Amino acid sequence: MELYNLKHPSQKVSFKEAVLLGLGRDRGLFFPTKIPVLQDIEALLAMPFVERSKRVLGAWLAAELGQDTVDQLVERAFNFELPLVAVDEQRACLELFHGPTLAFKDFGARFMAQCINVFAQDSRLTILTATSGDTGAAVADAFYGLDKVNVVVLYPKGKISELQEKMFTTLGKNIHTVAVESDFDACQDLVKQAFEDSDVRDGLHLNSANSINISRLLAQICYYFEAVAQSKQRHEADPVIAVPSGNFGNLTAGLFAKAMGLPVKRFIAATNSNDTVPRYLAKGVWQVNPTQATMSNAMDVSEPSNWPRVAAICAAQGWPLTELVGMSLTEAQTSQALADVYAKGYISEPHAAIAAQALALTLAQGEQGIFLGTAHPAKFKDVVERELKLALPLPSELAAVADKAILSAQLPADFGQLKAHLFKVLA
Repeated sequence: MELYNLKHPSQKVSFKEAVLLGLGRDRGLFFPTKIPVLQDIEALLAMPFVERSKRVLGAWLAAELGQDTVDQLVERAFNFELPLVAVDEQRACLELFHGPTLAFKDFGARFMAQCINVFAQDSRLTILTATSGDTGAAVADAFYGLDKVNVVVLYPKGKISELQEKMFTTLGKNIHTVAVESDFDACQDLVKQAFEDSDVRDGLHLNSANSINISRLLAQICYYFEAVAQSKQRHEADPVIAVPSGNFGNLTAGLFAKAMGLPVKRFIAATNSNDTVPRYLAKGVWQVNPTQATMSNAMDVSEPSNWPRVAAICAAQGWPLTELVGMSLTEAQTSQALADVYAKGYISEPHAAIAAQALALTLAQGEQGIFLGTAHPAKFKDVVERELKLALPLPSELAAVADKAILSAQLPADFGQLKAHLFKVLA
């Protein structure tokens, strides 16, 4: 597999190099020179999830890694269910929160960890990532205890739920966490600055586990195939898929799936009041406003890193960006969306509820919609209980960390202080 740097197209790398580098020169994202197109989609959709995922990822990676290696990576990473649960006659939720950290990030993080475990060999690596909620837990769980990998997770202090925070800040060992006194965009910028600093990048052998890493995006393609496979068992129509969107890695993976031949009628990019992309799609002007804190905190992103990949896919496929639907909800509308889904007998959390409401507002008669359930409702226990006036039991994964002490360092959004901290705890 060959990829190139979107900012410097002359920089071309293999999949292994892209995974280990994370970013290209000048913070450039790696993008495939060719998107494989799958044949006999109908037969693929009839396969079980793991077997189909071997074929989907093999189309990208078998030539470089060998199909046997791809098969092993998939079997080790994807070992939990992902049911499509009907909410009403037109909408169903693909529940992506049945992995070890109860969030969709488990798919990408576990696949990436397996890749790095194969690629690193005798090298010692530092995974540096920023999280607006669920990435931190998924990455920490995927890499916890690995001898050759240290993990550093930056997150915005006070801007993620307490249970989200405890899932990755209570582990210790090779997992190091930093509460940054700012928002997610500042955390993300600190990660990018670290990759531009040769002392940090080379001295600590940096890699990133954010959705900027191509291995995570390829893994996420697989669950879009599963969504359509389950939908086609019930409905003939190609589904409309609404994606809760923060850093836009999730939508990027969906567009890759469609480019590979997956029959999706259209995608909806569903956001909260941090609506840079919906405004851009509506008016053609990219204007980044200050990030607002919301109850759907994992989408509190004003400058999504993966947007250049979205634009690149659309350009490569000849799809006008206007074919994407952008939808943003205010806090009041998010609250109503939670209540509306609950009235249908389904308990959701704010991110998925926003995507569910985007479908409700845009589906035409006869269309079928899927929204992605990106996290277990209990990860947002305080919000869900407050908004729906109910008591949520804690899943065992959350109950196990609820009373543990948070081990995070606390720093301002200052790269000099972060750099000093990294060398103090890792060198």
